[in-house]
Amino acid sequence: MAQPEACGMSPDVGDAPRILTLLAGPVVPFGPAGQLSAIHKLPLAGRVPVGREGLLCDQQADRAHHGGVEKALHHYALEHYQAWLEERPHLAPVLKQPGAFGENFSTLGMTENNVCIGDVYRAGSVLVQVSQPRRPCWKLNRRFGAEDMARRVQDSMRTGWYYRVLKEGEAAAGDALQLIRRPRPDWPLARVLRCFFHATLDYPELRGIADLPELADSWRQDAALRIERRAAESWRKRLNGSES
Repeated sequence: MAQPEACGMSPDVGDAPRILTLLAGPVVPFGPAGQLSAIHKLPLAGRVPVGREGLLCDQQADRAHHGGVEKALHHYALEHYQAWLEERPHLAPVLKQPGAFGENFSTLGMTENNVCIGDVYRAGSVLVQVSQPRRPCWKLNRRFGAEDMARRVQDSMRTGWYYRVLKEGEAAAGDALQLIRRPRPDWPLARVLRCFFHATLDYPELRGIADLPELADSWRQDAALRIERRAAESWRKRLNGSES
C-alpha cells in the first residue's frame, strides 16, 4: 500500500486500494433467545451518505457494543476470506460474498499488518480514521454455525477494524481509500492485537497502547487496567455469549 509523503500529503490516488464492495444491513432476529443483529450486510449501489456514526442506511442492534462514533464503519479484508476457506472449507456457504463478518468496507490490499492506528483515509468525499481493531464476539459463532468462530477470529488476528468519521460526505463502491496521514507508523493493528490477545501482560506494550491518543478510549482503558491489576480481563462472555 502506498505510503504518504513525509510532508503529510497523500499519494497518487491511482496507487490506493479501492472499496470493492460497500455494505449495510438491517436489524433482524438472530440469536436463540430472541436477540437481534445486523451482522449480515448486503452490497449497496451508488453513492451513499456517511454521517458521524457511519452509513446512514446501516443499522446496529446492540448499541452498547456496536456502532457509535468510535465504531462508525467496519472494514474487513477480502483476502481473509480465502484464508478462512483454506482452513475451514465447510464455511463456504457463508463466505460466498463480502458481508459475512458484518463489514461495511471490503477491499484487497489492506490488512491488520499494513493498516495502523490513527491512519486517516479519504473515500469519496469522506474522511475516516482508524480508531480500533475489532474484538470478536459470540455473534460470529452464530453467524458461521461454529461455537469457536469468535475465538478463531481473535486468535488469527484477522479481526477487521473500525473507523471514526472525521468528515461526513458520500462514498461508493469503487472509491479509492487514499491514505492521507499516518501518525503512528510503528503501531500497525497487528501489534495491538498481538498484545491484547496473545502477549496479554506485555507491560511495555500495554503502556504504549494506553498512551496512543488516536486509539479508542475503551482499548486504552483496558490496557491501563491490565497494568494496574496485573491480569487480563475475562473474554468468556464476549466470545461465548455467557460466562460459562
